[in-house]
Amino acid sequence: MANIQLKGITKKFDNFTALKDLDIEIADGEFFVLLGQTGAGKTTTLRLVAGLEKPTSGQIFIDGEDVGEQGPAERDVALVLQQYSLYPRYTVRENLEFPLKSPIRKTAPADIAEAVDRVAKTLRIGHLLDRKVDRLSGGEMQRVSIGRAIVRQPRVFLMDEPLSALDAKLREALRTELKNLQVNLGATFLFVTHDQIEAMSMGDKIGVLNKGQLVQVGTPHEVYANPITTFVARAVGSPPMNLIGGQISGAEAVTDQGYRLPFATKNKGGSAGDRALIFGIRPEDIYLEGGAPVEARVHDVENHGVEKIVTLRMGDNLVHATVPAQTELAVDEDVRFSWHPEKVVLFDGENGRNLNAAS
Repeated sequence: MANIQLKGITKKFDNFTALKDLDIEIADGEFFVLLGQTGAGKTTTLRLVAGLEKPTSGQIFIDGEDVGEQGPAERDVALVLQQYSLYPRYTVRENLEFPLKSPIRKTAPADIAEAVDRVAKTLRIGHLLDRKVDRLSGGEMQRVSIGRAIVRQPRVFLMDEPLSALDAKLREALRTELKNLQVNLGATFLFVTHDQIEAMSMGDKIGVLNKGQLVQVGTPHEVYANPITTFVARAVGSPPMNLIGGQISGAEAVTDQGYRLPFATKNKGGSAGDRALIFGIRPEDIYLEGGAPVEARVHDVENHGVEKIVTLRMGDNLVHATVPAQTELAVDEDVRFSWHPEKVVLFDGENGRNLNAAS
């Protein structure tokens, strides 16, 4: 397998800058997820690594080798797309054999059969080998598409939102399978998605991309618990982090609506003085309790089985809280809530940067 480095990558299409000064390092055998909304530059990054596009400036290294002048075949990478990219009139076996029958590879028939059987067993598609692709379900087609990628044992796997066309239950199952596959192969994966659940559940590392710029890189826990900006705070987490404007007064956080909540004075951002702040708090770190300092009204209740996601109206703000499933709540009910002060993340009210990360 291989490590990947992108150094100072900028990509322009006429007057549009898709990527700007992008620096990414992906370790050998790492599952790296690039997370961003439509237009953030995710697919462009993937195409650059694959050799389907050339950067306007910057360098791309695979295993320490500058691959800027190499084409896709020379880079020995496998690209898995959302659209499956299979030959519909071929059987599953013929689709899996196809990459190994290239004149460049000169793979012996016995080796091809062994490789196909190995991949079919790994992906549990052995019973489908003689079936035409146009008779497969979406999940089966995606397994075959992944199988076509891994059958030739490339240095790097590049995956462009391969699960987004599938239904929710199938996406969940294939997330687990893909992660297990990556671990078993010891392979280097660059996986791009707009789905933060995919990013959190699959990635060893997450890179958050916004308008062509890499905002933050870290483990899922690091990015979730300590987002570097309010953009990342909203991009990672479902429901997203609550962001509430206010200031610090002594040992209290005073919101813009005048509500007062406890504040942990040990918080590194506590020296913010009188500047405008944004208090970030995850829904699971808000709790409902009689006698708590803030009064709110229940705006909505979503029952997720093991828990409920409650939307509270606090003045002009809507705040999400995660509560146990057995909690009885009704829309328009008045409740009181507080937060765990040590879990509050402080952001600068003007530029949205995490004050702890900046200090």
